[in-house]
Amino acid sequence: MRLRSLEENPLPDKDADEAPDSELSRSPHHRHLSRLIGNWEGISRTWFEPGKLADESPVTGTIRPVLDGRFVAHEYESSLQGKRLVGMAIHGYAIQRKMFVTAWVDGFHIGTDIMLSEGGSEFEGDGFSVLGGYGDPKIGARWGWRTEVELQGEDAMTITHYNIDPAGEEAKAVEIQYKRKA
Repeated sequence: MRLRSLEENPLPDKDADEAPDSELSRSPHHRHLSRLIGNWEGISRTWFEPGKLADESPVTGTIRPVLDGRFVAHEYESSLQGKRLVGMAIHGYAIQRKMFVTAWVDGFHIGTDIMLSEGGSEFEGDGFSVLGGYGDPKIGARWGWRTEVELQGEDAMTITHYNIDPAGEEAKAVEIQYKRKA
């Protein structure tokens, strides 16, 4: 396969790019995602069994715009049972499919996989929810993973992750309670 040069396949001119950007500026979903942008700190809690807290650790995160606001990237650092934990989630809203989308990677929960999640088209309160899954069906059933991102005003946010076992039972797995850094 041969890659084409810019001379053979030039980039679109600036006018061609204006329509998507103007659509983004009008999208209430993208305006909502932009409210997440900033530096955050708080507490991360993890459960491996329903109702039995396994860890509570400080967490810091930065959320920044990506590709002119089409997406926001959430990079975070914490610890889990004394070991460093880092990760990243990219959140967006797919205008064509009318749904929230997320791609998530981290150094603990999903190993070398990328969890892709998608969700509803409307806000739930002052947030959104997406549903993905993990696990290798060759060695066992896949589990579901639901993520809720909810703002509480402009300076507080809760990100909650729920495990969904193969029978459909849901249990809180991770909760991050953030406050915006000054």
